[in-house]
Amino acid sequence: MKIILLSGGSGTRLWPLSNDARSKQFLRLLDSEKGKESMVQRVIRQLRASGIKAEVTVATSAAQKDSVVSQLGESVNIVTEPSRRDTFPAICLACEYLSRMHGCGPEETVVVMPCDPYTELGYFESIKRMAAGIKSGVADMIVMGIAPTYPSAKYGYVVPGGELAPGIRSVKRFTEKPDVATAERLIAEGAQWNGGVFAFRLGYMTSIAEKYVKEDSFAGIIEHYDEFPKISFDYEVAEKAANVGMVEYRGEWKDLGTWNTLTDELSDHAYGNVLTDGTEVNTHLFNELTIPMLCLGTKDLVVAASPDGIIVAEKSKSENVKEFAEALKQRPMFEERRWGTYKVIDSVEFEDGYCALTKQLTLRPGCAISYQEHDCRDEVWTFIDGEGEIVLDGKRSSVKRGMTVNIPKGMKHALKARTSLTFIEVQSGSNLVETDIRRFEWEW
Repeated sequence: MKIILLSGGSGTRLWPLSNDARSKQFLRLLDSEKGKESMVQRVIRQLRASGIKAEVTVATSAAQKDSVVSQLGESVNIVTEPSRRDTFPAICLACEYLSRMHGCGPEETVVVMPCDPYTELGYFESIKRMAAGIKSGVADMIVMGIAPTYPSAKYGYVVPGGELAPGIRSVKRFTEKPDVATAERLIAEGAQWNGGVFAFRLGYMTSIAEKYVKEDSFAGIIEHYDEFPKISFDYEVAEKAANVGMVEYRGEWKDLGTWNTLTDELSDHAYGNVLTDGTEVNTHLFNELTIPMLCLGTKDLVVAASPDGIIVAEKSKSENVKEFAEALKQRPMFEERRWGTYKVIDSVEFEDGYCALTKQLTLRPGCAISYQEHDCRDEVWTFIDGEGEIVLDGKRSSVKRGMTVNIPKGMKHALKARTSLTFIEVQSGSNLVETDIRRFEWEW
């Protein structure tokens, strides 16, 4: 069995802590025995604890690839979409990756699931039953139905039919995100929430993918990725499938996609540089800034501050943040990369179009920034903590706290940390964008 985890999202519902690069699944806020963990780390931990030893492949966007590497390391494979095109193309790409890059045969059982459900080990026992059903040929596809706890308009529904095998029922139809009144009728009919978990044989999906993109190599599929229709897997595959089964899961399952639902599961009420007078009620405070946050006598609030912005909201209104966050969208001001983290400290544009951008970057010990050059910007690096090694146009030298290095546009440069290495980067020029970069090979 192979597991495909879908890691997407635009990072707006938990703004400002989440952004396009650091979506909700990467926020390290949940409790574990080893400290705080993110949603995606929790899912991987639970997968292993359930006894599922299947190889995991994460399908994600280019913006989130470094966050996946930083949090999951070498324990997973990663497939990066050339462009964001919804869940159907993403699943097609991941299946073609398994087939062409890992040599998986058409009879291989594949389970696709979200990377961020808040659930318990019984959820993964249901996944085992789904995989067993596919292996025994009960259906072409098996979906997970989650026993609904209330008539929600946020989820799709699966209406089950008769029994196909012990613990597996047929599927009469799917209904996408109905209104509350329709949801009530569906639940009365025995409908389950569609949990977004699908099991099938690998050949079943690659044959569907080839209807849209038929190439001899995985590189060719990447090149023609935009020819896949931009549509959800539910609409394009699940709802059109002729032979679909359903395994029901009854147990804890939540989508921690809003401040309201997330804070319900947090043991701490204050994170970061926060001070209160102890009289706050049902208030959660998050501060990723260096300046202090002071809250006195607050009630039923979520207050979150990060380099991306500040939100102060009644918890009952926090579900509306997405529509406003879209209007406030800017370049990510904080990112987790495979080598460490960076945050934007200041950004300014002058009347003549000249720009300056200041970042603070921290490299983990042994990690490196790629050998690269820029066309539109000069950089000045001031090292404020730690030790490392720098390469400037092929020449290597040591760097440490107190040193400053000038890197004019067109100069190739790379950096590797010996210890945890923190430095201030000041970019200046006419076009300060992350895409102004060319990378080159360098062997440390």
